[in-house]
Amino acid sequence: MYICVCKGVTDHAIREAVLQGAERMRDLKASLSIAEQCGICACHAKRVLDQALGRETPSQSPGT
Repeated sequence: MYICVCKGVTDHAIREAVLQGAERMRDLKASLSIAEQCGICACHAKRVLDQALGRETPSQSPGT
């Protein structure tokens, strides 16, 4: 699924970046240029990043 439409970044690309060592949003910005244009994707990218790092389960959602 596309997370950042402006840069064409998918959830798979974010997970791959984590496998390559990305641990923070700053790392995703450096490697994928995510959230650098309109910024709407930042919260979604952070969620995928947290899931990939095991900080959040895929079924966990805000407010639950």
